[in-house]
Amino acid sequence: MVKKQELARATSDEFFSSVPKGYSIGKTKYIIVTGSVISGVGKGTFTSSLCNVLKWSGLKVHPIKFDGYLNYDAGTLNPYRHGEVFVLDDGTECDLDLGSYERMTNQNLSKDNYLTSGKIFKTIIDKERQGLYLGRDVQFLPHVTGEIKHFIRNCAVNHNPDIIVVEIGGTIGDLENSYFLEAMRELAYEENKNNVCFVNVTYILRPNILGEHKSKAAQLGIRTLMEQGIQPNIIVCRSEDNIKESIKEKISISSNVPVNRVINLCDFNTIYDVPLFLKNEKVDEIVMDILGIKPKKDFLINPADWKKFVDNINKPNKEIIIGITGKYTGLHDSYLSILNALEHSAPYLNAKIKLKWIETTNINSNNVKDELKDVQGIIVPGGFGERGIEGKIECIKYSRENKIPFLGLCYGFQMAVIEYSRNVLGLEDANTTEVKETKNPVICILPEQEEIEDLGGTMRLGGFDVIVKENTLAYKLYKNKKVRERFRHRYNVNPKYIEELEKNGMIFSGIAPEKRIMQILELKNHPYFLGTQYHAEFTSKPLEPNPLFLGFIEACLKKN
Repeated sequence: MVKKQELARATSDEFFSSVPKGYSIGKTKYIIVTGSVISGVGKGTFTSSLCNVLKWSGLKVHPIKFDGYLNYDAGTLNPYRHGEVFVLDDGTECDLDLGSYERMTNQNLSKDNYLTSGKIFKTIIDKERQGLYLGRDVQFLPHVTGEIKHFIRNCAVNHNPDIIVVEIGGTIGDLENSYFLEAMRELAYEENKNNVCFVNVTYILRPNILGEHKSKAAQLGIRTLMEQGIQPNIIVCRSEDNIKESIKEKISISSNVPVNRVINLCDFNTIYDVPLFLKNEKVDEIVMDILGIKPKKDFLINPADWKKFVDNINKPNKEIIIGITGKYTGLHDSYLSILNALEHSAPYLNAKIKLKWIETTNINSNNVKDELKDVQGIIVPGGFGERGIEGKIECIKYSRENKIPFLGLCYGFQMAVIEYSRNVLGLEDANTTEVKETKNPVICILPEQEEIEDLGGTMRLGGFDVIVKENTLAYKLYKNKKVRERFRHRYNVNPKYIEELEKNGMIFSGIAPEKRIMQILELKNHPYFLGTQYHAEFTSKPLEPNPLFLGFIEACLKKN
């Protein structure tokens, strides 16, 4: 909480640039990544890959994502509109780019790595209602921009990084990004130019009717950035294939950026190749030269480990087909962390994974066999609501009865309990109270959730410990009695049915330490039948794949 005296001093001039106690200009450097021409151009991949390469040089990085949405966080966003909601260990529900940051930097992040317009405005309104602005009119300039600058400077004090890397979501020209851009312009003004490096990620169009790359749209996008008082130091030109040197020259002369700092980042087979490319192009050296910093002796990510991992991606011995059974299959970003967990786990087993997207809304007992006949394993991912659940249950039943490896995540765990209750315990009306009132509510709401009416940020969220029972598949995979995983749910296994489920063969191999919350289930005499109430995909990283995904892929390989 900001003290009234401190805020009074901050509001006495037009700068309103609150500087946290202990902050020193120049101690922390800043890289600001912006986008132009189109969204979805790969800013998140570039940002996370750049952080990765900087850690090769022993530099401590702190990535931050700015989102212009008025949502307080990403918790209530529809996956069809925005992709998956990623959950951090502290319970922050955030943009999927934070997942990319964690995976590529091999580090866990927190609420200090994510800022939305909603958070900024709530902070400002709360202060205004408390009378902390002392009668001043509260404006975008300097108050909103001041809060943004305070946020990242506070991160510098709290986390002590060498470099803070800020990705501004969306594109240049978006109204909701204008004050983020202005704040970063002010930051560069206040911090001195050699402490801030601006990178613009643009897209070079190649219209099919012309058959050649055209740079005018990119030039206009960069010019829009410069009109807002920001001079880029580096231009990253995204394209499907290599652009000509003449295109780079046009970008260079129109943006005042030297040609050697105009980098062409075309499409790769995997995102894991991007850090190697950036290193080969010496982008890390360019950044360090602009910021006036030198590499350190010790690796924070060993480049040899990363190169070995990438080499293994290109040497698969077997290909397996894994079915993703869900209701958001029309937008693959809805399951991005699952896809990444599979993708970066497979190389450790010399495997290549081919995905089959199965829309469960249309699955029933008559066609489930045809849908699953060519898969070596299925994943039933998380989700909410009634649509598609009967199809998920049919897929789980088929995999259980036909010994097809199964991994259920969150909602998939709950669907497995419902399927087992119906078809093994004989409780034909077994269901979850989330979608239907029933005489056998084998899945019910968590006690602490019963009185909660708001949807945003109110679930059981973030990292929690899981006690793993010995002599189980889960223990064999984790090799530990206690693990920490991330949760995002309101419902759980109804305690009234736990004993009956266990008597009939269901093993709850992971439980909460202090509450009677079942967190892992498995079955004996099955190649791999395992469900988790948590999202194991959120903690899986390229250099530290989650054991459950490794075990699942290994079982699928044996099935092949």
